[in-house]
Amino acid sequence: MNPASIPLLSIITFLPLAGGLILLFLPGERLQKWWALLVSLATFAVSCLLFVWWRDGEAGMQFLERGQWIPQFKIQYLVGVDGLSLFLVLLTTLLTVLVLLFSWTGINKRLKSYLFLLLLLEAGMIGVFVALDLVLFYIFWELTLIPMYFLIGGWGDPHSGYKFLGRELPWRIYAALKFFLYTMAGSALMLVAILVLYAQAGTFDLLELQKLSLTPNLQLWLFVAFGLAFAIKAPLFPFHTWLPDAHVASPTGGSVILAAVLLKMGAYGFLRFCLPLFPQATKMFVPWIAALAIIGILYGALVALVQKDVKSLVAYSSVAHLGFVILGIFALNPQGLAGATLQMVNHGLSTGALFLMIGMLYNRRHTRMLEDFGGLWKQIPIFGFLFVIVALSSAGLPGLNGFVGEFNILLGAFQANKLFAVLGTFGIILAAWYLLWAVRQMLHGPLIKAENAAIPDLNWREVLTLAPIIVLFFVIGLFPNLFFDKINPSAEAVVQALQQQRPAVSMVLDRLP
Repeated sequence: MNPASIPLLSIITFLPLAGGLILLFLPGERLQKWWALLVSLATFAVSCLLFVWWRDGEAGMQFLERGQWIPQFKIQYLVGVDGLSLFLVLLTTLLTVLVLLFSWTGINKRLKSYLFLLLLLEAGMIGVFVALDLVLFYIFWELTLIPMYFLIGGWGDPHSGYKFLGRELPWRIYAALKFFLYTMAGSALMLVAILVLYAQAGTFDLLELQKLSLTPNLQLWLFVAFGLAFAIKAPLFPFHTWLPDAHVASPTGGSVILAAVLLKMGAYGFLRFCLPLFPQATKMFVPWIAALAIIGILYGALVALVQKDVKSLVAYSSVAHLGFVILGIFALNPQGLAGATLQMVNHGLSTGALFLMIGMLYNRRHTRMLEDFGGLWKQIPIFGFLFVIVALSSAGLPGLNGFVGEFNILLGAFQANKLFAVLGTFGIILAAWYLLWAVRQMLHGPLIKAENAAIPDLNWREVLTLAPIIVLFFVIGLFPNLFFDKINPSAEAVVQALQQQRPAVSMVLDRLP
């Protein structure tokens, strides 16, 4: 079978959407759950063909599909993947399956709407990672806001906790509004920048726009417009304040998708758009963005240390871990870019598993306060064993996935700026501190809370939900070249293009302390 003859990316992108539309007409919750799960499994299975049919050693786009869409404005249907986006697509399709498995018994209201929104969100996220036309990219980017807004607002934390215009709002509504307004503000600026690029080049084709030579001043303003949208989504300090509220207020499935995939859209945007389109502006912003990444690493870790809600702790850990990803990207060398790309996947797996396990525990105890636990390993040993593995993965234990990505990021950062690499290393130490502290608070010590004595251990469905992630921890940690062989050519191509267009980048880095 010739892979070029199959529109794989279109199938992967629109199969969840088509399945979601059919879902709306299906009766009965049992049938709806099975249909959503089968659609997501089929999407994941087709996405695995990208890995199987991948041509190692090629830096360019693969599985490219091109077609005229709105020819009078030169808007195309143009999709493709390279080593920087391949594993983000696979991460999205896998985690959607696992979220649906987790949600099998946890959603007890408006199930059909919940499942439809998850499938719609999957289609939007995949579209972001494969779109190579700027208008198409923007449509998918905005599409992800709608289902995520309704998932937070419709199935999130029901408690009231915020006054708005004299009214007491449920926390989930406040968090959903904050998420939507923050990200929408950044998106508006990006749309203006897209239109300016079109005025300059007469096309929205990213592959053609990469050949465009813009003046440094114009690059500066366009970088700011794109960069703010990506910094808010990432979220880069100090644009992170929407994230903890959204995480804490979201239902577990929403938290998993938000942490594991939606945040990566911001980091991916820097890689895919800012670096190749605005090389001179990138040169100017490298020291500032790298400094903000370091602040985010240390700030996120220190704030996580004082959290009493374990879900809030993991939310702030995401701020720290995404700081590592941004640091690797703006090291502007192959090690940093490849490490950042893999670490986006690693963080999605580790933090996604943490939120899944916190959700499993919440379904049993209806609390997330660390003080309400203690001694759980005696009562639920399977949960305790798996939770320790997930925590160690997030902390970057050698042999597990987190270590591979962070090591390459720090190696790239050390080549660019030794001080930043040292400060980033402190972030890893702090991560081990707050994660192991959470493990001790929850699992060790005496079982002093009477309510914990009756908690049942994980069932087979919950273990099955976590099993693929646990396996990937070890596969990535022990056999990283399975992934780097596909990532490295694209990362090296980005750096080579930057060096050809910006010989002064190394001079900028050398001037840093």
